[in-house]
Amino acid sequence: MSNDDQLEIEVNGVTLPARKGQMLIEATDAAGIYIPRFCYHEKLSIAANCRMCLVEVEKAPKPLPACATPVMDGMKVFTASPRAISAQKATMEFLLINHPLDCPICDQGGECELQDLAMGYGRGVSRYSERKRVVRDKNLGPLISTDMTRCIHCTRCVRFGQEIAGIQELGTTGRGEHTQIGTYVEKSVDHEMSGNIIDLCPVGALNNKPYRFSARAWEMTQHASVAAHDCVGSNLFAHVYNGIAKRIVPQPNEAINETWLSDRDRFSFEGIYAADRLQSPRIRIDGEWRDCGWDEALSAVAEGLKSIAADHGPEQISGLISPSATSEEHFLFARLLRGLGSVNIDHRIRRVDFHGQEADPVAPGLGMTLADLEAQQALLVVGSDLRQEAPIAAHRVRKAAVAGADVFFVNPGNYEYLFPVAGYLDTTSSSIIDELAGLVRAAFARTETQPDANLEEVLAAAEVRPEHEAVVAKLIAAERATVLLGLIAGRHPGYSRIRMLAAALAAATGAQVGSLPEGANSGGAALAGTLPHRICGGTAAETTGLNAAEIIAAPTRGMVLMGIEPELDCANAEGLLERLADTLFCVVVTPFATPAMETYASVLLPVGTFAETAGSYLNAAGEQQEFTGFATPVGAARPGWKILRVLGNLCAVDGFDYVSAAEVTQALAAVCEDSKPSIENTGQLAPAVAGLDEGGLRVPIYAVDAVVRRARSLQLTKWGESVPDISKPADAA
Repeated sequence: MSNDDQLEIEVNGVTLPARKGQMLIEATDAAGIYIPRFCYHEKLSIAANCRMCLVEVEKAPKPLPACATPVMDGMKVFTASPRAISAQKATMEFLLINHPLDCPICDQGGECELQDLAMGYGRGVSRYSERKRVVRDKNLGPLISTDMTRCIHCTRCVRFGQEIAGIQELGTTGRGEHTQIGTYVEKSVDHEMSGNIIDLCPVGALNNKPYRFSARAWEMTQHASVAAHDCVGSNLFAHVYNGIAKRIVPQPNEAINETWLSDRDRFSFEGIYAADRLQSPRIRIDGEWRDCGWDEALSAVAEGLKSIAADHGPEQISGLISPSATSEEHFLFARLLRGLGSVNIDHRIRRVDFHGQEADPVAPGLGMTLADLEAQQALLVVGSDLRQEAPIAAHRVRKAAVAGADVFFVNPGNYEYLFPVAGYLDTTSSSIIDELAGLVRAAFARTETQPDANLEEVLAAAEVRPEHEAVVAKLIAAERATVLLGLIAGRHPGYSRIRMLAAALAAATGAQVGSLPEGANSGGAALAGTLPHRICGGTAAETTGLNAAEIIAAPTRGMVLMGIEPELDCANAEGLLERLADTLFCVVVTPFATPAMETYASVLLPVGTFAETAGSYLNAAGEQQEFTGFATPVGAARPGWKILRVLGNLCAVDGFDYVSAAEVTQALAAVCEDSKPSIENTGQLAPAVAGLDEGGLRVPIYAVDAVVRRARSLQLTKWGESVPDISKPADAA
């Protein structure tokens, strides 16, 4: 900041620094001087609707709103003078004319901004005796409840829709006392981040519909945690009543999720209490299932795995684990399998192309912070339904686009993004590979680069169109440019070629390459060593085992599945189920018991969900975040790391003497101390894939994992998916 931009103001007799163009309320907030407000929010535009922030400014003829008054050098401000207090009290009295006196039944009670400020600035008795107005409630969908009589017209919800979400559903109609906020034409608010208007509402007009009337704020305890359903790792607070999670709200973290939370992260916890939660260990003997204790179940697992290793060889044991399991679970899972002599370990359960996996980054990710993502001047997003894959990352890209960045897409379909798109290469009639080849050829021609031998074959038949040249020109001109590979690209049967072409394009244009990893913890999984070709820390393994596609194509005699429902979470699920039926011994460590599992599993072990365990995730920005469980485990469920620890002891594998998740975290950190998450995405020329099938690459936003699929409220939305054999959450929850 230059000296010309620096100002000094005086607030309540104290000299404060400020910057030119700053609003008064921003300067006072930075100094820790509180001014009451309703309509102002640091992430939204200035509306100056409520007038609650009126303050006295020297030489001003009347009190001024602090949110809409720019600072001036030498200005003197009084936030608590008799004149300022009188204006604030008058505003509060005005706001309460029509507000219903229903605090005892309002979900906002106890954490309501209006309630708090009324205690400080309200009158004990209203001077108004007219009838209060009544406003008809609006149906905004299954996630947000409305009590619009309580609305004070701050318009935070309207501005959020227009400025953050990019939707125009909410707006104001009428004037004066007849002003109402609604959708005009009755419809639900369909957006992957719609729940944030619940947090923004300063009164009880907009509330959490699934949580409605289930608990009071002061009855619950608050626990910090990390979201477990995408690679962003949004920070959150869980509100818990008697050990049961009741709601999730955002935990502000400017570096990751700012003050926002996706609906998937907010409401998915409902799935924890689904009726098909596995309540106790189960074992199948002579074709019959029965409940058993942990000692019997774990002993049976240990004996079964050791028997497979002894009778058929350890190479006949394979393990698949969810990319959303904690790093600690991945670490112990890999150590257990390798301790038994198996190297058939993988977490990349939706990937089908493993050519050139040796060139995979040590920990896949963006290669930049999430804040850097919004600072890019040009982005080429390849194979991504961005809003559904990572809503918070999509929000960052939207901010970049609104600020003037050129954002281009190469996709096998036309998806809606709600921000200005500079160019969209819809590859419905061709392949992503063909479009990328055209871009690379255009870049090479523009920069006079000669392709190496690996690229000549791919580029020979590439067609260069004007839109390719336009994209290349923007990438070259931008000081900060990125080629970003999405989840559709990662699941593509020609992924290795896509990655190779993306790397070549980035090198020719001066851009960098990043990717959105699968699940919540692909980076942590890779570092922890749940890979067939690398051990913990990213070191190359002496022997390369079977990758996920090979395991799925021909399951071995013994199988360990952790945190996944193969029929819904894996590529080639149909083929996998057929082969699992022939597996001699299959262990499934799972929170839920499905009818399909009972057809192929030998033992079912109930594991805690992300809400019931401790551990850490490595997000797409390479930031490791530790968390602890916040909910009482359902039934006999146990944290995954504990289950694996005991199994390691029973199987006589060294290195399983941990007594806490923190000890596992420290052990993992010690091994990975010298490993820096690499973001190199060089790729390798894979054989041409005949008859590329680009269908089935997109996983619906509310079907990404077992917990989300069971979240009743999410399944009632526009994007809800009907999943077989999944019941609503238990009434007890």
